[in-house]
Amino acid sequence: MMRMSALAIACLTALFASSAAAENPVVEITTNLGAFRAELYPDSSPLAVENFLEYAEDGFYEGMIFHRIRKGTLIQGGGFNWGLQQKKPRKPIKNEAQNRIKNEKWTLAVARSGGIHSGTAQFFINTNDNRDFDHSGMSVTKFGYAVFGKVIDGMDIVTAIENIKTTERGGMRDVPTVPVIITGVHLVEPE
Repeated sequence: MMRMSALAIACLTALFASSAAAENPVVEITTNLGAFRAELYPDSSPLAVENFLEYAEDGFYEGMIFHRIRKGTLIQGGGFNWGLQQKKPRKPIKNEAQNRIKNEKWTLAVARSGGIHSGTAQFFINTNDNRDFDHSGMSVTKFGYAVFGKVIDGMDIVTAIENIKTTERGGMRDVPTVPVIITGVHLVEPE
C-alpha cells in the first residue's frame, strides 16, 4: 500500500480546492415556458455578476417578464411585469463592456438605457452574434453592452421565447403577445 506524504496530501487538497473555487457560478432561470441555465463570468465581469446575483437572491426577478423580443437579435427581461409596470431597481452599475467578451449567440449581457453606466436589473440574451453590441469606443453609441455569462443548457427554451409573436403595447415595441414570466433565478449547486 502506497503512503502519501503530508506535503503530497496538502498539494492535492489545494489543487482540488482551487479547481472547485475556479468553477464559474451557474444559475437556473425558470420561466412559465421552462428553464434554462447560464454560466456566469465573475472573473471578467465581477460587477455585473455580483449585481445579477444580488437581484436573484432578493427575489427581484420573480414575476418579471421577458418584455422585449427581437427575433434574430435578443430577448430582454428583468424589469417589467406583464402589466408593463417597471419594478424599481437599485442604483446603476459601471458598464464592464471593455472586458473584451463578445456579444455572441447565447451570451447574457447587461441591458442599459441611454447612458453608458445605466445598467441595473435588466439583462438580455443574444440570440445571434451581435457585433454592434460589442465595445468599440468611448462614446455612448460605441461603448457597448457588458457580457457576463452564457446560456449552457436549455437553448430550446430561449429559442421558444424568441419565436413568440410580438406587438406594440403600453408605448413599447417588441412586446410578446403572451406572457413569458420569470418564476425564479437560482444558483445551481455544483455536482
